[in-house]
Amino acid sequence: MRFLNYLINGISLGSVYAIIALGYTMVYGIAKMLNFAHGDIIMVGSYAIFCLMSLTGLSPVVSVVLAVLICTALGITVEAIAYRPLRGAASPLAVLITAIGVSYFLQNMALLIFGANTKQFTSVINMEPLSLFGGSVTITGETIVTIISCILIMVLLLTFINKTKAGQAMLAVSEDQGAAKLMGVNVNGTISLTFAIGSGLAAIAGMLLSSSYPSLTPYTGSMPGIKAFVAAVFGGIGSIPGAFIGGIILGIIEILSKAYISSQLSDAIVFMVLIIVLLVRPTGLLGKKIQEKV
Repeated sequence: MRFLNYLINGISLGSVYAIIALGYTMVYGIAKMLNFAHGDIIMVGSYAIFCLMSLTGLSPVVSVVLAVLICTALGITVEAIAYRPLRGAASPLAVLITAIGVSYFLQNMALLIFGANTKQFTSVINMEPLSLFGGSVTITGETIVTIISCILIMVLLLTFINKTKAGQAMLAVSEDQGAAKLMGVNVNGTISLTFAIGSGLAAIAGMLLSSSYPSLTPYTGSMPGIKAFVAAVFGGIGSIPGAFIGGIILGIIEILSKAYISSQLSDAIVFMVLIIVLLVRPTGLLGKKIQEKV
C-alpha cells in the first residue's frame, strides 16, 4: 500500500508539471519560442493569491480568479515587450538571453516587494482527505483537486484548439505564420492569446503547487518550471497530450526516486531519464519529426 501512496503522490505532482508544461508546449508549438520565464509567472500567481487572501481577506475562489487574470495580463505584457520584437529575426540565443532576463527581473521584483523570507501559503483547497483500504491509503484534498484539474484543463484545451475559431487560428499559425497571415489570421493576436492562456494556466499551477507544498519564496517557480520544461520535451514539445503524459511520468519518476533511491539524487535521475529518452527518440514520446526544406 505504501507504493500506491507514492504512486498517487507522483501522479499529483506530475499533474502540476503537466499543467505548467502545457504553457511551454503551446508557446513553442505556435510561436516557436521557449518562454523560460514561465516558471516565474507561477511564482507571481502564488504571491498574488497569497496577498489577495491574507491582505484583503478575499475568498479563495475570488483570489484564484484574480490571480489568473493578473498572470494572463502579465503573459500578454511579456510577449508584447520582450518576445514580439525578437520574433522571426532573432537567433535562439537572443531569445534565450531575453527569457533569462525576464526571469531574473520577475524574481528580483519579488525579492524587493516580499523579501527573501519564506512565506507560509494557506491552502485554498478545503476538502477532506479520502481514505481507502481501511485507511492504509490516504488521498489528500489537494491531490484530488490537482489530478481532476489537470485532466479537465487538458480536455478543455484540446476542445478549444480543435473546435473554436481561435483554436483553428492557433493551428494555422503553428503550421505556417506567413500563410496564416495571408489567410487573414491575426498572427500577433493569436500568439498573444497563446501567451495569455499559458500564463493563466501557470497561475492555476502555482495555486495547486503552493497548496500541496505550502512554502512561498521568489524562487518557488524556478525548479518546477525547469522540470515542466523537461516534461514538455519528454512528451514531445508542441504536443498537448505529450505535455500531459510527460508531466505525469516525470512526477511518478521523481516521487519513486525519492522514496526508493535517494531524495538527493531524484532530480539527477529525472534529467538522466530525459537524456535517455532523447537519445532513443529525439522528438519525445509524441513529438513529430519535422523535415526542413532546403
